Amino acid sequence: MTWVGAGDGGMVTTRMFPPSEQRVRLWDDHLATATSELLKYDDRVRGLAVEARFDGGVAHLTGEVDHPERLAVLRELVGRLDGVMAVWDRVVVAGREPVILDLGCGSTKQYAGNVGVDQRMTGAVDVLADLSDGLPFADGSVDRVFVVHVLEHLVDFLPLVDECHRVLRDGGVLHVMSPWWRHVNAVADPTHVRLLDIQTIKGICVQPGRERRWRPLHAACDGASVFADLTPVRRQEDEADPVLLARFFD
Repeated sequence: MTWVGAGDGGMVTTRMFPPSEQRVRLWDDHLATATSELLKYDDRVRGLAVEARFDGGVAHLTGEVDHPERLAVLRELVGRLDGVMAVWDRVVVAGREPVILDLGCGSTKQYAGNVGVDQRMTGAVDVLADLSDGLPFADGSVDRVFVVHVLEHLVDFLPLVDECHRVLRDGGVLHVMSPWWRHVNAVADPTHVRLLDIQTIKGICVQPGRERRWRPLHAACDGASVFADLTPVRRQEDEADPVLLARFFD
């Protein structure tokens, strides 16, 4: 079986089964070391006041940078490391705390400072909203949106994806995580009504005729879950080219 991730050639592959817990822990340690070496030795990101923690191949970046471009470069470099599933962050940029939505958060937010959004009140929910009715946030008002274990519960999730596009600022990121269609988790929950694959993410990014399009920053599958980090396309020059698409999709 093949470990999922961007390997030496940048190609993303899918393995039939997720790696063992021991291997995941050891690989997380490896990725943390590799990222700390990037921050220490690579001139493009040397000296950034950012810390990286890894959990199941997902990079969690926290800290502060002086310019969004520096964070974008760091995200790109970390995302190239073999075995990285996604690059998530809660980083202060130029002194401004990011505005981050956690959609369908239930009782758990991905980061404590996120804005929890759900249709049922819990201790983690800050805004009550039915995600199928749109998002109660202004255009271009948000830096990050998490939809973790959400899309599989929606018969038609494209309107919600479009809403995320609308509320994100230029350079914002939509973080998707959902069960992979071939894993038992995808069908064990009777409230799941959709099945997702890496190619589903490709369809979101390049589906012909869609007004709100996306550029993939990262996409991967670990044999249990599908991950994607997407940024809105606003201008023709933001469109993903075939080389970038080939890095993640067939």
